[in-house]
Amino acid sequence: MLMAIRAAGCPAPAVVTAEGGLLVMERLPDDGLPGPGAWETAGLAIRQLHAARGKTYGWRRDHAFGKVAIPNAAASDWPAFWAERRLLAGISELPCEIAARLERLAVALPERLPAAPPPSLLHGDLWAGNLLFGPSGLSGVIDPAAYYGDAEVDLAMLMLFGQPPADFFEGYGALEDGWEARRPLYQLWPALVHLRLFGAGYGAMVERLLGSSGV
Repeated sequence: MLMAIRAAGCPAPAVVTAEGGLLVMERLPDDGLPGPGAWETAGLAIRQLHAARGKTYGWRRDHAFGKVAIPNAAASDWPAFWAERRLLAGISELPCEIAARLERLAVALPERLPAAPPPSLLHGDLWAGNLLFGPSGLSGVIDPAAYYGDAEVDLAMLMLFGQPPADFFEGYGALEDGWEARRPLYQLWPALVHLRLFGAGYGAMVERLLGSSGV
């Protein structure tokens, strides 16, 4: 994943070696708080990442967030991919009421999401903690869960736990019409992951996003 991100022109740690359970990678500058203009460089880098395209949605192998499996089998229908590989994946482990609402939402996704957005290379876990900033701006992104999908997925994740400053969007560029209505549909997936990993404290977030999604 890191090598694919670097090949797309987005900064990420260089992989020195990856064998068995060992990963050795470059250490990037990390000054903590981003300086002036740093968020604009981040926007430019993520736009460059999303410009790399796949032939289908998904990834060449499945992966996971801890115990939460992430199925990535290829699909050419984006609403079906988002329903089957994300929102409904592991539904048996969720409370019955939430599961029923997700099933209703999955049926409505063909009317709520674009059928065939460009299959952009996604970071897959793009929150502020996975952006490293150095003296010249963004030094790199770390900890990806990469796959090909709608670029808005990464942006929705970046806005789940906070709002990046306007400089980020100056660098990234204009978003597609209707992105704000689609945002809760995409934020539901990481919220569900947090619910399954960390428990009921994230139930209110899931409930809020389901309500914003109209179910």
